[in-house]
Amino acid sequence: MAKKGKKYREAVEKIDREKLYPPLEAVRLLKDVANAKFDETVEAHIRLGVDPRKADQQVRGTVLLPHGTGRTVKVAVFAQGDKAREAEEAGADIVGANDLAEKVEKGFFDFDVAIATPDMMSTVGKLGKLLGPRGLMPNPKAGTVTFDIGKAVKDVKAGKIEYRVDKFGIIHAPVGKVSFEVEKLVENYGALLDEIIRAKPAAAKGRYLKTITVTSTMGPGIKIDTTRTRDLLEEAVPAS
Repeated sequence: MAKKGKKYREAVEKIDREKLYPPLEAVRLLKDVANAKFDETVEAHIRLGVDPRKADQQVRGTVLLPHGTGRTVKVAVFAQGDKAREAEEAGADIVGANDLAEKVEKGFFDFDVAIATPDMMSTVGKLGKLLGPRGLMPNPKAGTVTFDIGKAVKDVKAGKIEYRVDKFGIIHAPVGKVSFEVEKLVENYGALLDEIIRAKPAAAKGRYLKTITVTSTMGPGIKIDTTRTRDLLEEAVPAS
């Protein structure tokens, strides 16, 4: 195992590894220990009490973070005619139809999100083996296959993210940047948490939120109290 650097070890010493922190305190601590020379992404890692091998326990969806992700997202749109013009007016970075599909077939993947109109899916579907492994395949459940192209592009640009449980039952999602104000990070985290709770499968039994950890790109993980799902901007009240 690679040896951790001095700054990382110093950050770890400031964290009580056994404590479950209230969200507000966790985010304050995360910002305090972040020491990279770039604006790190803040991530939430949420382990759920689901069996992702079962179709009725899949957890997947989208959420519009109220304060965005802090990163510039490059959007590619597969559309033609009026819908192509609508995508361009909404701020899409790349717009095309068969010509864009041909570029992808030749190895063009210089975009973060792909959106397509339903009538283009016969063409886009053939790119599944190329786009799928990269997490770029448009999907109706994620709102990236739609005729409402303008709204879809604007939502993604504004901070709409897709989340999905991995094979270990964990959701990994960005909730902003270290440079964000504490309150904005907590509100983004709260929006994500609310959506994941809303998406709880009926087939999921037992404790749904098993563990929650927040971390920055280069920082150590900080455990959050999974029972704190309301009033996230308030500190926990110590027991008297």
